[in-house]
Amino acid sequence: MATIVMRFDFRCPPGNATPAAELYHAALEMAAYADGRGVNVIGLSEHHNTADGYLPAPLSVATAMAARTRHALISIGALLVPLYDPIKLAEDLAVLDIIARGRLTVIAGIGYRESEYHALDRYWAGRGKQLETTLDILRQAWRGEPFLYRGEEITVLPRPYSKPHPMIAVGGNSAVAARRAARLKLPFFPGIDDHSLVECYHEECRRCEFSGGFVLLPNYPATTYIAEDVEEGWREMGEFMLYDALAYGSWRHSTRRAYAESFAQDLQSLREEGKYRVLTPQQAVDVIRETDSLHLSPLVGGCPPALGWKSLRLFVDQVAPALAQGQVASTAADPAP
Repeated sequence: MATIVMRFDFRCPPGNATPAAELYHAALEMAAYADGRGVNVIGLSEHHNTADGYLPAPLSVATAMAARTRHALISIGALLVPLYDPIKLAEDLAVLDIIARGRLTVIAGIGYRESEYHALDRYWAGRGKQLETTLDILRQAWRGEPFLYRGEEITVLPRPYSKPHPMIAVGGNSAVAARRAARLKLPFFPGIDDHSLVECYHEECRRCEFSGGFVLLPNYPATTYIAEDVEEGWREMGEFMLYDALAYGSWRHSTRRAYAESFAQDLQSLREEGKYRVLTPQQAVDVIRETDSLHLSPLVGGCPPALGWKSLRLFVDQVAPALAQGQVASTAADPAP
């Protein structure tokens, strides 16, 4: 089955006329509308201390979306695990997984913006170790049995809906992250298509005698807007896509590698680069046939919800029926040999 992701981050340019409340409520309506109509993954991410309102509370939004949907996987990637109290995180994720009835996936990450750690009074230098410690505590807590935590015996209830716990993967874009995932005996979901990371992960799995590991690469996704006419679509959405690309680009540094990172500086270079694109419904079907996936971001760059609805309805009315009729064959290779 093709993977159709609908992603929200609520990034909105300062001074944008679209109120945050309108964007958040539109996202909830879009999740409910697209659920069971071709979209099978709803993606959320997390950042703090931003000038454009990037989503700082993915657990809250994920819980609301889980309550409004019945079919789509709710994926939080990446959840910046070192920024959370471990016990509170265990409780919140357990309740979220219960409301989602097991449709939760979490990609645990450490982030790449030091300012977020300062804003939340967390230690930047120890973030890798804190990630590992917290993931160990989560798995202990989710057993629902008493365990020793900071010198006290505690019990965390309720237990998650998923058994033994929700799907947790480790994110990252480095060999250190790949080895960490294997050492923790968790799947590895890197943010970039780099097969050397796959090899590094499986090598460490063999060293740790972990036979159940796997890697999921992002498969070169592009933020997609669907329009009846490509040129009209670029006129409608170009400024919002360009803002999104420039905002991500402003966080660039030497150790950050991710599929979403754009190097475009204007609309022409954005179009040529291909990480943001406008497709007709038929072109979207062709892309799914070729890649077995499609990434929608109906509120990209804080665009007016009416534009996002145009794209989403074209997907539901014209692209999804082609999937349902079996016109799209899966041709994507297994990224994790």
